[in-house]
Amino acid sequence: MPASPADSAIYGKLFGDPELAALFADSAEMRAMMLVEGALAKVQGGLGLIPETAAGAIHRASLELQLDPGGLGAGVAANAVPVPGLVTMFREAMQAPEHAHYLHWGATSQDIMDTGLALRLRQALTIMDGRLEALTHVLADLAEAEAAQPMIARTYGQAAVVTSFGARVASWGAPLMRHRARLAALRVDVECVSLSGAAGTLSAMGDKGPQVRAGLAEALGLTDPGGSWHSTRDGIAALSGWLAALTGSLGKMGEDLLILSQSGIDEVALAGGGSSSTMPQKANPVAPSALVAIARMAVGLNSVLYSSLPHRQERDGAAWMSEWLSLGQLLILTGRALTLASEIATGLAPKRDNMARHIAATHGTIFAEALSFALAQDRPRPEAQALTKELIAEALETRRPLQDVAAETHPELDLSAVFDPEAQLGTAPATARAFAEAVRVEG
Repeated sequence: MPASPADSAIYGKLFGDPELAALFADSAEMRAMMLVEGALAKVQGGLGLIPETAAGAIHRASLELQLDPGGLGAGVAANAVPVPGLVTMFREAMQAPEHAHYLHWGATSQDIMDTGLALRLRQALTIMDGRLEALTHVLADLAEAEAAQPMIARTYGQAAVVTSFGARVASWGAPLMRHRARLAALRVDVECVSLSGAAGTLSAMGDKGPQVRAGLAEALGLTDPGGSWHSTRDGIAALSGWLAALTGSLGKMGEDLLILSQSGIDEVALAGGGSSSTMPQKANPVAPSALVAIARMAVGLNSVLYSSLPHRQERDGAAWMSEWLSLGQLLILTGRALTLASEIATGLAPKRDNMARHIAATHGTIFAEALSFALAQDRPRPEAQALTKELIAEALETRRPLQDVAAETHPELDLSAVFDPEAQLGTAPATARAFAEAVRVEG
């Protein structure tokens, strides 16, 4: 297995995301850095920092040249960054030394790498935003359709009260809406240009440094942070935290589905299931399991990224390398989780008969809270609760439904609504419908 299962010919279709992986391939990183170098030269030429003829030649070359990322490997082993090798290859490939020596004028390796990363993050986060939007719409349709479908709500793994399947679906979707809202603000902090020079001062560009940075941001469609973020990585940490939180919310969906689909509960039907090598009766919930596994892996990757937040002084090679080892993998896994969740939601259906059977199997004890409130109409609440416990004990001892025992003991009470699942759904249907409406209003 490769170090990252997402890159594996065996495991890649389970954990990989080709669309996002393409953005973090060597060729994509090379292309992004070349675009940054070309745009930088063009802006500097316009401001008179380098000759416009050289700027034009460099910019054209950045769009036309095809450089082999494999040629950077030896240099990275020695220098820990690919930019020195890139600049050398770029200059040689231009075959115009009178122009080529103006390439990378006053910038440093981290400027080019971080700005190239920002370009790729912009594409990656646009893809994720689209997937989030699509997923919330699928969940909204399902929540609305199942808004009033009763099922057992379980706390500590025990039957508690009734809820609706639509409300359960809404509980998966509502956090995704909040994650999407957070993403809009987060993108400003990571889709920004990096141009600070050797140690954050832009001294090589004189008093035109801030103009170059602003011009580069405009040319690339990125934001201008107004200063250096070489060693202030709060934006990257915020992105990492967002990715981990998003996968955690998707993992919650996966955990619920693992329980709802397990033998003995079997309250939902999944569109697809994995087979066993020896047990032909099994249809394993592979996709929900992968959601949970990705959520757990994301916690570890996020921990690495947060541990690298304290960069030493103006640049910290070890902390920066920790980002390289973690961020791309975290993005790809999160992208895969979004795709898996959409596939699950699209094929998900409740097993209504099983939901009803499990409610009935509680012999009415699931309505104990409702019964206690009914009894509290003419007695103190603590007394009503104690009486309810006595009625439950009698029902269990005599193996009769709680409703029958309560009706015999308190014939004066109309208990029809108390033991009606649909009447005891409370706000669950409204919660499901409100979620669906909020998704549609958001667009």
